[in-house]
Amino acid sequence: MAESDHPLLAERPARDRNLISGPITASLIAFTLPTIGANLLQSLSGSVNAIWIGRILGENALAATSNANLVMFLMIAAMIGFGIAATILIGQSFGRRDIDGVRRVVGSASGLFLALSIVIAVIGWFETPTLLRWLATPPEAMPLALTYLRVIFLSMPAIFFTTLLGMSLRGVGDSVTPLLWMAVSVALDIALNPLLMIGIGPFPALGIAGSATATAISSYAAMVGMLMHIYLRDMPIRLRGAEFRYLIPAPALLRLIIAKGVPMMVQMFIMAFSALAMIGLINREGVVVTAAYGVTSTLWTYVSMPALAIGSTVSAMVAQNIGAGRWDRVSQITRAGIMFSVGVTLTMVVLLMLADTHAIGLFVSPTSPAFPVAQHILMMVTWSFVMFGVTLTLFGVVRANGVVWPAVFILIVTLIPFRIGIALLLRPVIGQDALWYAFPTSSFASMVLAIAYYRYGGWRSARIVIPTPHQAAEGLQPMP
Repeated sequence: MAESDHPLLAERPARDRNLISGPITASLIAFTLPTIGANLLQSLSGSVNAIWIGRILGENALAATSNANLVMFLMIAAMIGFGIAATILIGQSFGRRDIDGVRRVVGSASGLFLALSIVIAVIGWFETPTLLRWLATPPEAMPLALTYLRVIFLSMPAIFFTTLLGMSLRGVGDSVTPLLWMAVSVALDIALNPLLMIGIGPFPALGIAGSATATAISSYAAMVGMLMHIYLRDMPIRLRGAEFRYLIPAPALLRLIIAKGVPMMVQMFIMAFSALAMIGLINREGVVVTAAYGVTSTLWTYVSMPALAIGSTVSAMVAQNIGAGRWDRVSQITRAGIMFSVGVTLTMVVLLMLADTHAIGLFVSPTSPAFPVAQHILMMVTWSFVMFGVTLTLFGVVRANGVVWPAVFILIVTLIPFRIGIALLLRPVIGQDALWYAFPTSSFASMVLAIAYYRYGGWRSARIVIPTPHQAAEGLQPMP
């Protein structure tokens, strides 16, 4: 049967067919580019902020934001797990044209996100000192990190909800709207940062708190703007009238989101915990090494952007195709995703290697002791992101069918005992380089295990069933 003759496609508006029909590679690229653009803008905001902080406030402030940003990543990681689960359900519902199912998932996820984000913001404000002590934050950076992170916690509800809206829109095939409002948020953040840090014109000089305040203002502005855009355009994820009752999470849908979201949350937590554990080891090398690692990790956000975006795109495409019954396209999407990820990520790696002096020089002076350390870290670790991209693509495919625990187990093994173990065991033998060797070796192990599970695992036999409105209202379990 030709794709254009598929019974589900016949009912779909032409503009919605790009993810379940037509050339796969072209659709993959067209959907991925806006996502990469959104990630690029987000990374640009962080980089510009880091440049301002490093140049104006110095290395202690830069080290402080490196520690604070990892804590923020840990908090966001917990929520993104549920967001990914909701996106899978949204994608499969949209693939079979169940718009009410899309809105019920969006409503339940939104209610969950808003409630949890407020709780996290309140707890985070009071427990920030404890979190920073657990990280072994250098004493000279502790006061700055404390001030910065507390303000960031106040922006968490907006950051979480805007992230959910963007993921939901991608689940229904729209990657342009999240890009638009990310651009607005980044422009505000970049413009307000120097004004609030230095105190230009009528703005107060808040120092490092000014940088965090700029992030908070831009996050809330983007959240309000995106909501207005969704309603003015009458997008599929909007709620109206009686649909607002969906914001009270339905028991059956909530169980489904939690059942798929908890393992995703654990997966994100494992990645965050590994990063936190590694920076704990790096912090013990001193503030120069911590600052150098902060610079390289900022640059790595650009290298990892294609892999993250392609993994997300592949997951959305596969979810919609599974919902539409188009299993014949899943393997083709996987191959196209891997090839695209390897090609783009490898290009990013080569460009960064060639321009390392200029890239690092944006953050620290060439005369800084952190400069050669950052160069060394960059050369040893950056190439491993090619393997990281392959792993994320494969995880995205199996995740689109609701299978998430195998990826969790793979990451538990490779990122905790393997990565941290290599760093600890080799540190007495080869010194500081043990920390940097741990990254590519663990990435290789993750990729090998991901390939093995994709080829030989039973993920294809899994099925997600969205509860009907009656089941959702009554808290009943859907029948497979």
